[in-house]
Amino acid sequence: MTIGRAQLEAIVEALTVVLPARQPADQVLKQFFRDHKSLGQKDRAIVADTVCAALRRRRLLEHLTPEGTPRQMALAAIVKAQGIGISQVEASLSADEKAWLSALKAEKVDALPFEIRVDLPDWVIEKLRKNHSDEEILAIGQSLQQPAPLDLRVNETKAPIEPVLDRLERDQIAARAMRYSPIGIRLRDKPALNQHVLFLEGVVEVQDEGSQILGMLLEARRGEMVVDFCAGAGGKTLQLGAAMGSSGRLYAFDVSEKRLANLGPRLKRSGLSNVFPQRISNENDAKVKRLRGKIDRVLVDAPCTGLGTLRRNPDLKWRQTAAGVVELNAKQTAILAAAGALVKPGGRLVYGTCSLLEEENEAVVTAFLAAHPEFRLIPCKDVLARKDIRIPGVEEYLRLLPNVHDTDGFFAAVMERAK
Repeated sequence: MTIGRAQLEAIVEALTVVLPARQPADQVLKQFFRDHKSLGQKDRAIVADTVCAALRRRRLLEHLTPEGTPRQMALAAIVKAQGIGISQVEASLSADEKAWLSALKAEKVDALPFEIRVDLPDWVIEKLRKNHSDEEILAIGQSLQQPAPLDLRVNETKAPIEPVLDRLERDQIAARAMRYSPIGIRLRDKPALNQHVLFLEGVVEVQDEGSQILGMLLEARRGEMVVDFCAGAGGKTLQLGAAMGSSGRLYAFDVSEKRLANLGPRLKRSGLSNVFPQRISNENDAKVKRLRGKIDRVLVDAPCTGLGTLRRNPDLKWRQTAAGVVELNAKQTAILAAAGALVKPGGRLVYGTCSLLEEENEAVVTAFLAAHPEFRLIPCKDVLARKDIRIPGVEEYLRLLPNVHDTDGFFAAVMERAK
């Protein structure tokens, strides 16, 4: 792939606005492309891919580029992170840049310090050391440096998985059934699906395999009262609604009007009639309180650092801080307590995050159980076994890692309230 002068200039300009990391990178890039309407589809893809590569390997690239200018970062990302040959960008280089990149290309990454190879902030590495060896941390860090695959969930109310796989094959879209999720499909490449009939008719939705497994832990059933407490844009909400056969009542709570608005078109495509999106001001909103003790199953996909999703959101590792974890812990604790109050006797509560940190995961659950003796822990392994799902390393808790399971990083705990 040859990168021309105009494309390189666009990459440098995009990095100039993305690298300060004041806002989510995807939002900044969307605005950048709105401001640069002359960029074609191919140009935009090259810019986005290179910016993401620079964010995934930011610590390495800053180590290799002492001045750390956006142009140096762009060139280093192209040559070192993406592995593109110098000849493919040579026409845009000065003589000094060619010499510098040649030396850069030859430098062995394996000889660099551990923290650079892991490419995570020091505070994250220190927290991971509570539960992982340096060898494991290196494997986790390196797996998070890779782009995430494109995963789909099949809408059970519209089609079984086999005919969906057949249709993708007929349309020459390489795909396979997932390793763990029985309703999941993984695509080999990343085709534009937003105009494909399967997407337009709500037969498939984009959803990571780990997220699908988290949703299955709730075991939502027909005719039940269910709450998705932190619904966001509704990926797991739609999964739960389909598992309920579009029956019963499923409340999708979120504090963000914008996120719930994004659920609207997806909900319409899905054909589900049992989902009721509701914006709440906080976990103690009157809409929440009126459901206390009435709900069969509650899912809390809690706000967290998102460190398990760095393959998709590489800028998160540079926007999160150790102090931010303390603030998130307070939110997680309050939300889980409010969600637990909704569960009726004999009902189920599932707490999950896409974090890799013990403070956001086991520690929150342990504190909740100590404060709420009416709840007991149910091994995730036993819940998944009922669906004939067996995942290496999953026992009492769900712990998914990209280097082991090739999913986003996820944690979950299943709790049931005494009858």
